[in-house]
Amino acid sequence: MPVLTRLIPAPIVVDIRAGALADLASVLADQRISSSGKLAVAISAGSGQALRERLSSSLPSASWFEVGGGSLGDAIKLAEAMKSGRYDAVVGLGGGKIIDCAKFAAARVGLPLVAVATNLSHDGLCSPVATLDNDAGRGSYGVPNPIAVLIDLDIIREAPARFVRSGIGDALSNISAVADWELAHEVKGEDIDGLAAAMARQAGEAVLRHPGGIGDDSFLQVLAEGLVITGISMSVAGDSRPASGACHEINHAFDLLFPQRAASHGEQCGLGAAFAMHLRGAREESVQMARTLRSHGLPVLAEEIGFTADEFVSVVDFAPQTRPGRYTILEHLNLSVDGIRDAYAEYVKAVEA
Repeated sequence: MPVLTRLIPAPIVVDIRAGALADLASVLADQRISSSGKLAVAISAGSGQALRERLSSSLPSASWFEVGGGSLGDAIKLAEAMKSGRYDAVVGLGGGKIIDCAKFAAARVGLPLVAVATNLSHDGLCSPVATLDNDAGRGSYGVPNPIAVLIDLDIIREAPARFVRSGIGDALSNISAVADWELAHEVKGEDIDGLAAAMARQAGEAVLRHPGGIGDDSFLQVLAEGLVITGISMSVAGDSRPASGACHEINHAFDLLFPQRAASHGEQCGLGAAFAMHLRGAREESVQMARTLRSHGLPVLAEEIGFTADEFVSVVDFAPQTRPGRYTILEHLNLSVDGIRDAYAEYVKAVEA
């Protein structure tokens, strides 16, 4: 008998709206995630304290754990600290570093994770991956998907605008990443999951074509939904492929070659995506992406994040080494340094026209 359906790993709750944080306790109880309120809540040492004060009365049985940073060591320390209690679930309350540490710690102690995002800086809040700093630089660790995701748009608006801008760049990069996946399928015969590709691409397209800005609730709603859907698409694919192609190779190269000067994840991914679309000959799409990035205050040129053209060329030349075995437009073209330099000069002319 043919298999007619498949199970998709996804949160049982996705609550994206203004005021969602105030209903955290009731959501957890109603969904039987934690009727007792025995929660291990991971927060940052800084802004997390303000959120703790807001939630303490509604979560009287919760234990609060400060996370020092976003390293593997921080995540292991968090897991060790949580072992002493009998908790129903782990709540990661904060930005990407806090949620990634909480993801890893929850997996290590065998508890479900509730992700409560306080900014929209990247698509990792609902992905099956925890990205953590380690002795070798930065690693990606497979973890279960969050059982619930809450995003309070009131809290998102309180965060610095640069976090929203970073999320925009990350979401838009899906379009380039899916194009790279399709290229690998055509040239190398790599398996492609059509559902995962469709989810990731539509998440990016929704952000690309939305007329609003970062101050609009409707735009923030679409961006938040897009980042969540992107995370789920990675679970469907069982890999980061729907959201990671040449754009993320370029991002990783920035981080490795210039660790003290690197810009935000989304800024680098957005720039990388626009340039990658140019490389693949999708010039109109590249210009449209650059126009959208600019409209939200994101960079589209290396010089706009403090790098020279030659430094950007070195980043693109090094980028394929960051993900050995991944096939993207960079590996497909295999441009020389001079070829990259010429392509970047053409890209600059196109987006500046």
